[in-house]
Amino acid sequence: MSLTLSIPIERYWNALADTLMMVGVSGGIAFAAGIPLAVLLIVTAPGGFLASPRVHRAVGSVVNGFRATPFIVLLVALIPFTRLVAGTTIGVWAAIVPLAISATPFFARIVEVSLREVDPGLIEAAQAMGCRKWDIVRHVYLPEALPGIIGGFTITLVALISSSAMAGAVGAGGLGDLAIRYGYQRFDTQVMVLVIALLIVLVTVVQTLGDGYVRRLRNR
Repeated sequence: MSLTLSIPIERYWNALADTLMMVGVSGGIAFAAGIPLAVLLIVTAPGGFLASPRVHRAVGSVVNGFRATPFIVLLVALIPFTRLVAGTTIGVWAAIVPLAISATPFFARIVEVSLREVDPGLIEAAQAMGCRKWDIVRHVYLPEALPGIIGGFTITLVALISSSAMAGAVGAGGLGDLAIRYGYQRFDTQVMVLVIALLIVLVTVVQTLGDGYVRRLRNR
């Protein structure tokens, strides 16, 4: 007995591709921006080798401000900025702007925690050997914290999948948009069930790959 779909299968694949685009691009931006932001928080913190309470408080306040703002509120608040950057406020590329801005401070705080867990003895040993400050970041902090960073990035990607589905409520495209327009507004239970199933599979794949990579790094 075959399943008859209420909408063409191509729409599911197109929606999945849009979701992967949103999550992939915004996740890449968060990764590239979040790590330097976390390093800045670590080195300017009290006891850091570039300790600067003012800089640390200022950066920390900005990070906390964005983290404390619910994504749906941030999505609406950033509409003027999104229009300026993407030239539109609907569609995949418009959604990438608030997704990246929301994910970057979230990921930065996770990386900061991983960097804090690096053994202080390793830092002191590197300093005693005459390593330059940024060499310590590159060759001690980041390599030692790498499993935690990858684990945190996996969590960030999973959060982005959830946020990208939420962005569908304002016409961002992707699986969330499909669920809103066809599942909710047209009361099509089949679409809702299939979209939820696709999201569960996507999250499971991302989490499994991330956990596997973390285990490899820790066993090296």
